[in-house]
Amino acid sequence: MAYSDIEKRLTEVKKPSRYCGGEVNSVIKDPAKTEVSYAFCFPDLYEVGMSHIGMKILYSAANRLDFVRCERVFAPDRDMIELMRETDTPLFSLENKLPVASFDLVGFSLQYELSYTTVLQMLKLARIPLYARDRGDGDPLVIVGGPCSYNSEPIADFVDLVVLGEGEEVGDETLELIRECKREGCGRAETLRRFAGLKGIYVPSFYDVEYDGVKVKSITPNRPEAPARIRKRIIEDLDKAFYPESYVVPYGEIVHDRASVEVQRGCIRGCRFCQAGFIYRPFRTKSAATLNATAKTLCENTGYDELSLLSLSTSDYPELSGLVDDLNAWAEPKGINLALPSLRVDNFSIELMKRVQKLRKSGLTLAPEAGSERMRNVINKNVHEADIMRAVNAAFGGGFTSVKLYFMLGLPFETDEDIIAIADTAQKVVDAYYASEGRQKGKSVSVSLSVAAFVPKPFTPFQYVPQDTAEEHARKQKLLREHVRSNKIKLSTHDADTSYIEAVLARGDRRLVPAMALAVERGAYLEGWSENFSLDFWKEIFAECGLNGDDYACRERGTDELLPWSHIDIGVTDRFFISEYEKAKCAAASPNCAEKCLGCGAASLGGGRYCAKR
Repeated sequence: MAYSDIEKRLTEVKKPSRYCGGEVNSVIKDPAKTEVSYAFCFPDLYEVGMSHIGMKILYSAANRLDFVRCERVFAPDRDMIELMRETDTPLFSLENKLPVASFDLVGFSLQYELSYTTVLQMLKLARIPLYARDRGDGDPLVIVGGPCSYNSEPIADFVDLVVLGEGEEVGDETLELIRECKREGCGRAETLRRFAGLKGIYVPSFYDVEYDGVKVKSITPNRPEAPARIRKRIIEDLDKAFYPESYVVPYGEIVHDRASVEVQRGCIRGCRFCQAGFIYRPFRTKSAATLNATAKTLCENTGYDELSLLSLSTSDYPELSGLVDDLNAWAEPKGINLALPSLRVDNFSIELMKRVQKLRKSGLTLAPEAGSERMRNVINKNVHEADIMRAVNAAFGGGFTSVKLYFMLGLPFETDEDIIAIADTAQKVVDAYYASEGRQKGKSVSVSLSVAAFVPKPFTPFQYVPQDTAEEHARKQKLLREHVRSNKIKLSTHDADTSYIEAVLARGDRRLVPAMALAVERGAYLEGWSENFSLDFWKEIFAECGLNGDDYACRERGTDELLPWSHIDIGVTDRFFISEYEKAKCAAASPNCAEKCLGCGAASLGGGRYCAKR
């Protein structure tokens, strides 16, 4: 059926604007005048996907190519799915309202492991064969990218291509290769063969995996074109990288409804739990001049009155103070507010906060991650208690009345004393407020203590460690609650059930493929939303497939073990990960990249600001 059949009934669903398209700055091209069609899919609701900066960059990058028609697709909510079934309407794009199955390329951004089932459900809604092996020459190629693509093995049998690394350049090359293959009349097999030779592209079907018990025994290419290891792609010079001059401005409210500029990629810090800090190495920055020009143009073309400076740790941007002055020179007269997310505790500045935003004296967010100095050394956070207290004292003196603190529970080598130290740190913040001379008289303090469950991730020094069992995690949560003594502290703990499945999928291999297919058959969808997730559901799925989730989440790996992602090369070496793991055992911190290059291996990729020549 055509989109027109469902359009007449859009008032029957929540937030019809999710499915209408036609927003300001959306790009609508004539299908008859473009050679390559690309359905860019985000496996979550519209308001989440439209907030993602990567999708904004790559959508604009693809559409700047005259021969490409890139259209957006988001996961429909359940009420919309019901309407699609009633009207016999397959999943469609927003720009031209065309069936996703009619595109040459269908791409998914993998930001979070619990989105995997949504990816597969969207393929089913699009009426694209679920397994890659069942697709023919008339079916689109299915490609995935994003942080979770660095271990896409749990969904390897469902995807044709995996992008490893940053998509601006490899995206252009992918679309060029599809055009070339279409012009030459290549079938699917020949097209995949050519893609195997493209740097930064992984073709899962070109590799065979053998197992020995719960371990991976071997990962072997089965085609001569497939390299033994696939190396990620990066943009060496970010000033030369494409960045959009405008984005699509939604009709309805989205999660992050503002203009954003990316100031840098990578992170100098080396926190041992943080996957993003390693997969985005080496650390590269944009010049202040480039950022200022981009930000001004972006605000003019979108009309936003808030501008955010994005990175993993914005306060580590070397030219931040000067950049803020440059931005404020034109932003303040226009009433545009600047925001700095991702500030660190150890270089927090209340003066900087005053300069970048109309100071909302209501809340400050800090992420010490661990309560004790010893545990912060274990995870290489390089934040001291004096840093935390200096930051909160400055905030209270500047008029803040609440602080939100982020911690993790279940970190490697954690003791009960480290857990109690989390509660003690929160109490010290409360006490600091009432001791502050600059605090607002007559107002009380509020400390929100948010504690998430640690998830061991690939390509980190902690990729080898087990996750706590559910019983042990529950015991630790109880211990923490017992030591929160003040009613000024509000404790919230992350659902350990979702963290468990996240760990299973993050460290999973291809033996999980049947479980993924069965979960989708049983209706798993939008599992990043708590109302759609059930641990009991997954335990039943694993049991039916003869799997034990603990083998993935709660099993310690040997540093000499072949990991499911061992054929992926992110530049950072195994030797470095093992070295940092050994340091963690001794609670020994490492210097950050700006202080000393430790030779992690990322220098071989080029472009690193602090990488020593080796």
